[in-house]
Amino acid sequence: MKLMLLHPAFPDCFLLILLSLWSAAVPEAHAMSTGTPAISAASFLQDLLHRYGEGNSLTLQELKALLNHLDVGVGRDNVTQPLQGQRNLSTCFSSGDLFAAHNFSNQSRIGRREFQEFCPTILQQLDSRACSSENQENEEDEQTEEGKPSAIEVWGFGFLSVSLINLASLLGVLVLPCTEKAFFSRVLTYFIALSIGTLLSNALFQLIPEAFGFNPLEDYYVSKSAVVFGGFYLFFFTEKILKMLLKQKNEHHHGHSHYASETLPSKKDQEEGVTEKLQNGDLDHMIPQHCSSELDGKAPMMDEKVIVGSLSVQDLQASQSACYWLKGVRYSDIGTLAWMITLSDGLHNFIDGLAIGASFTVSVFQGISTSVAILCEEFPHELGDFVILLNAGMSIQQALFFNFLSACCCYVGLAFGILAGSHFSANWIFALAGGMFLYIALADMFPEMNEVCQEDERNGSILIPFVIQNLGLLTGFTIMLVLTMYSGQIQIG
Repeated sequence: MKLMLLHPAFPDCFLLILLSLWSAAVPEAHAMSTGTPAISAASFLQDLLHRYGEGNSLTLQELKALLNHLDVGVGRDNVTQPLQGQRNLSTCFSSGDLFAAHNFSNQSRIGRREFQEFCPTILQQLDSRACSSENQENEEDEQTEEGKPSAIEVWGFGFLSVSLINLASLLGVLVLPCTEKAFFSRVLTYFIALSIGTLLSNALFQLIPEAFGFNPLEDYYVSKSAVVFGGFYLFFFTEKILKMLLKQKNEHHHGHSHYASETLPSKKDQEEGVTEKLQNGDLDHMIPQHCSSELDGKAPMMDEKVIVGSLSVQDLQASQSACYWLKGVRYSDIGTLAWMITLSDGLHNFIDGLAIGASFTVSVFQGISTSVAILCEEFPHELGDFVILLNAGMSIQQALFFNFLSACCCYVGLAFGILAGSHFSANWIFALAGGMFLYIALADMFPEMNEVCQEDERNGSILIPFVIQNLGLLTGFTIMLVLTMYSGQIQIG
């Protein structure tokens, strides 16, 4: 056939057909190149089964690995009851609860159909975000466990701290000969103010927040606790300034009063008069006859200077029934006050040991801060207790022995505190110790600090004891503040 026999329009039609075929083939080729026809709903399921399982099914352990990767199923197990109606669905369920809801057993294999039925459960748990907070709590618990000291550190640091505190309390016996020195009242004022600052700050920064479960690095309560101490210090400072100004004003207007201060001697003046008589040997009208006869005959006398420096009129009146400076005094002749002091001091030391032991189970720095507060408080406290025991009728040997017994209560409290803090929540112990610290600082030590400063205030030197009180309070506050703020940044051991 010859080419001339073809229709003249044939080349144009042929080109049009080729163009149509090419335009139809291009989208198909483009789709094949991008892989669009290969993507389907089954592809996603197949990918999960391939990555977490073997073949086309999953075991329970493989499904649990998938849930852990999604942070789903990390709640506490409660498979003894049916899931429906037991808890709100917004609760974070454990993997065991989720498997039980779908009747999965340990031998079950989850295929395509079972996994498709299980997917809404995973989606609901992800949407509720219940497991996010649960997972965060678990991480915090793990971090807390990692930050806790070991048993050796707890017992070692606790025993060392209690031993140092007891040794510091015995220093009160060594400084008894210095009680008559002029500077002693000012030194004692500083230590009492230091104990107030440390006890109050430890309760505000450590014990009470720990009782409520607060974390200083996350709850940001340190600044608020500092403001609480600032409120106490502001009123203390203002009261002292007003008293100083009012006293100067009264002295200016009533300096020529006909009623001299000697007309109504104070308790301190009476004690000084009694002390002067005792030092001069004028004892005949104060000592019972049976005591005088024993003194003249056979009984050796204790160091008179030790007792003289701490006597009061009330103590001398109470001592009329016993030879209170004799060695080996009968226990029946010892005043009731001595036994009350011994028992209360033993209970006090027991609670101190509880606080120290529970604090060391939380962290080393928590234990150190509590120990520092108790250490600053024990020195002036034990000094006063020792003097009271002597005045109540005990000999030095007896006072030392019963002080040692009360100190041993601190070791007993330490053991109970460590055991309770290791196996139970220590928050209740912190709450009890925090209340005790507040009482001792504000109701016990604070009036004692003011009483010690009365002699200097009567002599006209008001500014010096005021400065000493401020130094002690601010030093104790600073120590506790630094220990609280940097406790997580300094490592020991």
